[in-house]
Amino acid sequence: MSATSPKAVPSFRSRIGRDARSGYPAVPHRYRLHLALSCPRCLRIAITHSLLGLEDALPMTLLPAVPDAPDGGYLALRPLYEASSHQYPGPAVAPVLSDGWTGRIVSTHAPDILHDLTRRFGARGPRLYPDGADAQIETIGRLCEQVIGAAAQRAGRSGIDAAARGTALTTLLRGLDALERRLSCGQHVLGEELTAADVQVWVTLVQLDTVHRWHLDAEAVYRITDHPHLWSYAGRLAAHPAFASHLDLDGIARRHHAHCRGTEAAGAAVRIVDWVRYAPRSGTVTVTAMKP
Repeated sequence: MSATSPKAVPSFRSRIGRDARSGYPAVPHRYRLHLALSCPRCLRIAITHSLLGLEDALPMTLLPAVPDAPDGGYLALRPLYEASSHQYPGPAVAPVLSDGWTGRIVSTHAPDILHDLTRRFGARGPRLYPDGADAQIETIGRLCEQVIGAAAQRAGRSGIDAAARGTALTTLLRGLDALERRLSCGQHVLGEELTAADVQVWVTLVQLDTVHRWHLDAEAVYRITDHPHLWSYAGRLAAHPAFASHLDLDGIARRHHAHCRGTEAAGAAVRIVDWVRYAPRSGTVTVTAMKP
């Protein structure tokens, strides 16, 4: 590492514990979430927060869709970061779980925050992490992030050759095929009950349709739509208020255009899910699976 390399940015990964000995016991009204719904990690946390009914016990502050600090962070979060790490060198990014008693950050690590919301505050909500399901949920998480999300980015990247693009598309379709098979046998990814895996899959599908699709050619998008169980499932979850109420389409678009330097491709015109057609209480969503 050269002398001019940037300093390592510290992470915040404390956990909410079972009792006062943990340092951060699960006390209602003590903590606050700071989220930007245009960010996929924040969107997962917001949906989980609503599914668990934590609006009163753990309040949430919504941040602008596009970070407003020159370094790519949020000005509103800078005091929390600096109170938690003297002369914090990196951008003040979301998500953040903060402690109102100390004015410091508990965690910025989305997986830990999701687990702690569910296991420390979500006793009255659905069992998003059922006993014995952690390994399966982690497998779905890797599929969403390392296969579908990463492959979609590569498939739409400017300047790569046709062979690399084709390989990425094949990987992406393989991941969607795996989810399609699961959903042909049950209402949700792990069977009949809603779990944390469904929250991550749904957010991944939203990103695929509202962000990655803009950089794919039309043939690729047509092949992506050819997963009827998967996109019907996306529509069913979109009709749930805990999902729909946090879907900020305008914010996602503004965040994408603020950071993206790629070119729009023909697939941008091929809508997969008509997200605009529903509202949190509409109860329906129009799903369009277009064919070549």
